[in-house]
Amino acid sequence: MSLIGHVESVWRYPVKSMAGEELPEIYAGFGGVWGDRLFALKSSATPIGFPYLTGREAHELLLYRPHFRNPEKAAKPANMAEAEEISPLLNPVAADPDDFALDVETPSGEVLPVTDPALLQQLNGVIGNGHTLSLLRSERAMTDCRPISIFSLQTAQQLGEEVGFVLDKRRFRANVYLDLGTTQGFSENSLVGHKVRIGSKVLVAALERDPRCQMITLDPDTATPNPEVLRAVARGHEGTAGIYAAVLAEGIIRPGDKVEMLD
Repeated sequence: MSLIGHVESVWRYPVKSMAGEELPEIYAGFGGVWGDRLFALKSSATPIGFPYLTGREAHELLLYRPHFRNPEKAAKPANMAEAEEISPLLNPVAADPDDFALDVETPSGEVLPVTDPALLQQLNGVIGNGHTLSLLRSERAMTDCRPISIFSLQTAQQLGEEVGFVLDKRRFRANVYLDLGTTQGFSENSLVGHKVRIGSKVLVAALERDPRCQMITLDPDTATPNPEVLRAVARGHEGTAGIYAAVLAEGIIRPGDKVEMLD
């Protein structure tokens, strides 16, 4: 077992490609982070194999801010403590859909339920370009590839040095941001192929490096693109930044948790 760093912050993204939220803790389950990417916009103009409307097609999506109506209920399984008292091996029950009632704050400050047809109508008007939108709701995270994404502060710092300006870590939309101390950027790549313990209970398998797309070019506060960010990743890092992982043992992850490589 080797201590490699600590968790700096934890995040989830209730609606795919909309703004994320930093949390005091997240529940990492087999299907992804509890409450992460449960909603997405399906577009008639995107491929059947990947039907989602994302910030790649509509930069403005990043300026919409989702908020769960009952944040405590949306934070973790309701019977988690009771299940752990019986056995640490028990899986908690799935969430009641009402626990994930969600509102979205628009760039103008208007707050609408995610299910309100007026929200889709507004997004259709903003985006245009032949997109007809509908809302998708899932029982698990609608991530692009793997359930959990991990990214280090050191990687953000190194990429900032390469492009010549400070990069906000939020560009990379990770679930778990790591502080790896004095190591160089992209050190999380060394975790791929290994099991990693985060905190006292969560165990993940680090599966692969995260191939990046246009999303990282977008400023999280203004949605303004800067293509040089993606060029730097492609030019110096084989198009990848951060890693993907699968959850082997479920549990809570908090800022400050130790991160240890087990094998």
